[in-house]
Amino acid sequence: MDSRLDLFGALGLDVGDAHLIRNAGGLPTDDTLRSLAISQRSLGTREVVLIHHTECGMEGFDDAAFRAELTAAGGPQPRWDVPGFTDIHATMRHSIGVVRECAWLPYRDDVRGFIFDTATAQLEEVG
Repeated sequence: MDSRLDLFGALGLDVGDAHLIRNAGGLPTDDTLRSLAISQRSLGTREVVLIHHTECGMEGFDDAAFRAELTAAGGPQPRWDVPGFTDIHATMRHSIGVVRECAWLPYRDDVRGFIFDTATAQLEEVG
């Protein structure tokens, strides 16, 4: 979701080479998994690369306070969570596990995770 990141450039891809699904925190939410299922089952993709990044606004994010703010603004209580995190590497390992365990996806063996360093534009693979 972060507009500072040129993921096609960082990965050496051209437009059309990959489906990029972006969301807050880069977390594999139900909607993200739905999009991955469509990408694999209808469009033929077989690999999944997850990328989180340093200086992410979701690091230390307070979900309860944010949900209360939305409700106080007059809206209904959101049906979705906005979980923050404190350890980007642990969050990436968890995200990889969520995708690998998703029965909707026929291709779960080739799931890799990376941390994009916004200061250096370098990618670090998380195993």
